[in-house]
Amino acid sequence: MTLTTDRSTRISKIVETLFRDREFLRDRLNQAKATQEMIDLFGKFSPEELRAISDDDLTKRINNILTVDSVAGMLDDLTPEQIRMFDEAVEGR
Repeated sequence: MTLTTDRSTRISKIVETLFRDREFLRDRLNQAKATQEMIDLFGKFSPEELRAISDDDLTKRINNILTVDSVAGMLDDLTPEQIRMFDEAVEGR
């Protein structure tokens, strides 16, 4: 197995587990696309750097990225009035 395959397999398994365990991710994101995006993102790490990241830490990192991606898309569904209310709430008005 090549380093690229090892990396892809490791990341794919983590994404698969997160999608299986988190309905929110399944409802908001495309698993195949999310997997490829994570493989591309973590492909920027050298093999040594990626191996140095524990499975737990890598899972947390991927989970955080996917959660932000899924939440960010929620704002796209808001009406202008809802966006105004959201902005006011964030600003503390």
